[in-house]
Amino acid sequence: MKHAPLLVIGIGNPSRGDDALGPACIEALEAHSLPGVDLLTDFQLQVEHVLDLAHRRQVVFVDASVGCAGPFSIEDVQADMRVSPLSHALSPAELLGVYRRVQGSAPPPARVLAIRGYEFALGAPMTDQARANLQAAVSFLASQMPAAAA
Repeated sequence: MKHAPLLVIGIGNPSRGDDALGPACIEALEAHSLPGVDLLTDFQLQVEHVLDLAHRRQVVFVDASVGCAGPFSIEDVQADMRVSPLSHALSPAELLGVYRRVQGSAPPPARVLAIRGYEFALGAPMTDQARANLQAAVSFLASQMPAAAA
């Protein structure tokens, strides 16, 4: 199976209001038909995602955040070799650490795109503020992807 150079993973639960920002970002990017880019969504990162990172030049994790300044922030993320034994879910840094241990090599360069969210209750709709932040994040990513995938 051929892997595109760039992987974008949207993380979040569409049933929890603004937590749907990661998957909604992937859905919006699908409309752009970006060559050299693979898109993936999931509720949370797990060890199995190590296989999705293999053979990539770059990875972008997209997730909702209550801690970032709006509309979004983007930061490099480094491998964290400490994995919490208390959860099946991994942070992007922990997943990169698992990649390093499993593959025996450095993970691909990775960034986290955090989109500011406000309401995360089960059954809540996405807020208008979060939708506006999502549009800004999608525009930014779409403009950056051709260079990242090249």
